[in-house]
Amino acid sequence: MKIYNNLAEFKRLDHAVVTIGTYDGVHFGHRKIISRLCDLARSNGGESVILTFFPHPRLIIDPENQDLKMINTIEEKAEMLEKLGVDHLIITPFTRDFSNLSPDEYIREILVETIGLKNLIVGYDHRFGKNRGGGMKELLESATKYGFEVEQIDEQDINDVAVSSTKIRESLLNGNVALAATYLGYPFSLYGPVIKGDKIGRTIGFPTANIFIEQAYKLIPSDGIYAVTISMDAQNYRGMAYIGQRPTINGMTRNIEVNIFDFDREIYGQYIKMNFMEFLRHDVKFTGLEALKIQLQQDKDDTISYFEKMDNSI
Repeated sequence: MKIYNNLAEFKRLDHAVVTIGTYDGVHFGHRKIISRLCDLARSNGGESVILTFFPHPRLIIDPENQDLKMINTIEEKAEMLEKLGVDHLIITPFTRDFSNLSPDEYIREILVETIGLKNLIVGYDHRFGKNRGGGMKELLESATKYGFEVEQIDEQDINDVAVSSTKIRESLLNGNVALAATYLGYPFSLYGPVIKGDKIGRTIGFPTANIFIEQAYKLIPSDGIYAVTISMDAQNYRGMAYIGQRPTINGMTRNIEVNIFDFDREIYGQYIKMNFMEFLRHDVKFTGLEALKIQLQQDKDDTISYFEKMDNSI
């Protein structure tokens, strides 16, 4: 898959089969559209193109509201789209000027003249152009005018999977990572370098790796303890992760830490991927480190039990 960081990098195609959207999560509903995109491109002798936006349009249109967080980083999204067989991914910087394009300017200047649109696949509720003024009516009129075909994925086809990026975000923010994984079709993950912490965990027998998430827009699940898997150096491990402010020691910042089972190497600066499998409990304040140590042993036992059940169900 070829990746373009703006439209100026893209060389116009003879037969572009295009779909447009943020595709945050690349969940089951998204994959219905992407599967149709790739199938149509192959059958028509064309090339599949996804036009996506970064940052998310809502962050530009409503700059006062910065609460929206993304399920995927742009790098994670690109990796998943490539695995689905997409030929071209155009990551368009979403700006005020871009948002002010009229529906006709958007179709003519971006889709037809720049990309080479011949087939367009959209969801049943697709809106575009200034103030989201364009819809299916405008697309059909433009299809006749500029010589391309439009295919709309029916509402029923999308709703059959009963999933949306909003539902996934809500699940994660409530700590329900198992439900989020069901919607996504894969476990939600965090990826980042290991940074130095204050090493309190190792004093009570539970050393942790502190993870730094470099993208401020990346969604972080609810505070608590989770059963996780860890990918590092092409190796997979199991462990329990903690998200929270460490109230037992009166912590002031929100930390993301993981205790990796059967592991004792120094990995500062190394990037690891943490996959969230199951929520174990909420974050609470204990009377002291000894009480915390007892609870952490219970958390570890619960995590091991979770993975044993998973192994036995395979």
